[in-house]
Amino acid sequence: MTEILVLYGTTEGHTATIAAHIAETARDKGHNVEVREGSKLPAGFSAEGFDGIIVGASVHMGKHQPYVAEFVKENLSLLQGMSSAFFSVSLTAAEQTEESKAETQKIATEFLDETDWHPDIVAKFAGALVYTQYNFFLRHLMRLIAKRACGDTDTSVDYIYTDWEEVKRFTERFLERLSQSGE
Repeated sequence: MTEILVLYGTTEGHTATIAAHIAETARDKGHNVEVREGSKLPAGFSAEGFDGIIVGASVHMGKHQPYVAEFVKENLSLLQGMSSAFFSVSLTAAEQTEESKAETQKIATEFLDETDWHPDIVAKFAGALVYTQYNFFLRHLMRLIAKRACGDTDTSVDYIYTDWEEVKRFTERFLERLSQSGE
């Protein structure tokens, strides 16, 4: 049985939901999965002992969480020596324009260039507008952004744009890659 680490960075919690979905898919396939939030790693936490690692982070103001980048940099040789994958979560990924696709690719590439990491698989998932969790200022700022991008502006409702089948396919591709590396 393989041991998989799913480490994530999140701001409003939606990337944690995606990480949990990835873990559930892998567990359903018979793998042991440990899910960790990157900002809450205990002192002395080691990523050694895992057969594969999936790292995810959400995008805010055009950047992923710095603590996720630090985890990758600190564990780069380990990540490069095993099956690894990265997923980026953003609202921009919900837009289906060529411009938004290029932007999500650019942000993910910048993260990977900054960390010098070359994971086996990279995915960009649409995130969520969680109006009910935002403070007054952020709720109205996000409403203005959403008005331009997707039109979902009712601030009494949260909107989930994630394609859960896409998340499942990403996980299954990673598991396939992991099984091939173990042969």
